[in-house]
Amino acid sequence: MSPKAFDISLPVHPGSCVVFASPHSGRDYPWSMMRHSVLDNHVIRSSEDAFVDCLFESATDFGSAFLRAGAPRAFVDLNRSPDELDPALISGVRRQGHNPRVASGLGVIPRVVANGRAIYNGKITLREAQERLDAYWYPYHAKLQDLLDTAHRRFGQTVLVDCHSMPHEAVAGIARSGATRPDVVLGDRFGAAASGDVVDRVEAAFVTAGFTVARNAPFAGAYIAQAYGRPARAQHAVQVEIDRSLYMHESTIKPNENFDAVRTALRGVVAEIAQIGQGRIPLAAE
Repeated sequence: MSPKAFDISLPVHPGSCVVFASPHSGRDYPWSMMRHSVLDNHVIRSSEDAFVDCLFESATDFGSAFLRAGAPRAFVDLNRSPDELDPALISGVRRQGHNPRVASGLGVIPRVVANGRAIYNGKITLREAQERLDAYWYPYHAKLQDLLDTAHRRFGQTVLVDCHSMPHEAVAGIARSGATRPDVVLGDRFGAAASGDVVDRVEAAFVTAGFTVARNAPFAGAYIAQAYGRPARAQHAVQVEIDRSLYMHESTIKPNENFDAVRTALRGVVAEIAQIGQGRIPLAAE
């Protein structure tokens, strides 16, 4: 069975300009992919943002929409541009300049999962790559833009909270430098994707809940933050990366003993973030 392009949860009473989205928590691996993969059902999940959709699913309780991917990141990466095609994986694709993400195997159709482990033994066709984009990438982004446009019309502004998780080792360098290891990294592309007051509000929500927060290092935001962050147009995008070890066993990809506590804490964070912009007079609904 093929995965859905996305699942969407809408609030009964839309009351927030904030839209939450989880583009990497999809976990429905299609047979068409798995029969050609050299990885088993466990290893292939290593680059998945497992359970992030569960952690943020309370968004609708506070008037926000929540969009989650159906297809997994290893199948199609929704946080990449559709033209980031990897010639080392896809037959018929020409190399066009140097793109470090594509070169490392992490283009829009990934060649590898975590730790550089190859997904396939050989290449896939350009037609297959295009079919994935048409069936999953374009529908997800069309719905995301629709949600942002709707919120903007209602409230005069919109904030996208792009929800992700990061391996615990991803912030090891920060700890080695003597700084406090962050639980959460917020990415606003160094101010290009969101205004400072919006990011301040998002950071304050996490800090109040007891999380240690860093900004833009080591994750400043990828395609989604770049494509949707337009602060001059009152459309803001903030990428959120949460340390996976806080709530799951990374090796087994199972919730750990702190999962419920972290989810409860994040419910409070979501409630605070959803209040951004609520002081403004909403525009007439559609």
